[in-house]
Amino acid sequence: MMSAERLTDAGNLARVPTSQNALPDVLPADVERLVAASLADATKRAYRLDIAHFEAAGRQLPATPETVAAYLAEGAETYAVATLQRRLASISKAHRAISADDPTKSELVRSTLRGVRRTLGVKQRQAQALLRDDLFAILDRIGDRTKDVRDRAMLLLGWACALRRSELVALDVADIAFTNQGALVTIRKSKTDQEGAGREIAMPFGRTRHCPIAALKRWLEVAGIETGAIFLGMDKHGHILPERISGEAVSDVVKLRVSSAGYDPAVFSAHSLRSGFATSAAMAGATSYKIRQVTGHRSEAGLAPYLRTVDLFDDSAAARVL
Repeated sequence: MMSAERLTDAGNLARVPTSQNALPDVLPADVERLVAASLADATKRAYRLDIAHFEAAGRQLPATPETVAAYLAEGAETYAVATLQRRLASISKAHRAISADDPTKSELVRSTLRGVRRTLGVKQRQAQALLRDDLFAILDRIGDRTKDVRDRAMLLLGWACALRRSELVALDVADIAFTNQGALVTIRKSKTDQEGAGREIAMPFGRTRHCPIAALKRWLEVAGIETGAIFLGMDKHGHILPERISGEAVSDVVKLRVSSAGYDPAVFSAHSLRSGFATSAAMAGATSYKIRQVTGHRSEAGLAPYLRTVDLFDDSAAARVL
């Protein structure tokens, strides 16, 4: 039985030989380093948790198609389809890593998954978009303590640049170039840019009472941050910690702030900032090309889920007859 830690540790990922086609037990140090860098830390963590769940359910790796199909059937009683699909992907990756036959490709597992989809449906619950007026209502309720200054800057920067939480927490002072027109924000690596080609986002000065440039500068000044991570953690007494804030903490901040303004925190998450910008920009008449320059989507298809609600109300047939 292969442990989840061994299967998903990047260094060991390519060194669990079970056949003549497997990679050797001992790799040169430079090769091992590059193999370790081939997966993002968040991806390795997800693989590790998924395989640990599979093993905790009494299964072993390598597994048979019958074992995986039974695991899917049991999971369908508790988990969403998206969760089961992600766990299948992790199981598949683990088998490829040890050069074992991939049971997820069998017709039995595929048919079981199709049955799960037909039974449960595949629509995922998406975080509610935080639209501009709602964001401003939330910001109006934020005070002026040190944590308030940080959270205001975090919400505005995350919203104005349509950032994923991983992109937001990874920002360093060196990634912000202030200009006469606002600021250029450099995203050095993202979910869809694991090789680090990077992209720049133009963030102009705000024309309203809530300017992301002013909020960011205020936070950097109050916190005395000149280099390194922009957004740092804080303890319950409001003291700034030396560690970079986590992605989970960004979601906590969003939920806390929307709740304080009277909104239901259960339907919002850190992703509400990104989807809220895309939706608000579309409602204001921005073209999808201009929106994608901010969000980083490579195609119209990637942006479509954010704009579907706007399209539904745009020139609605009901509006013509009611």
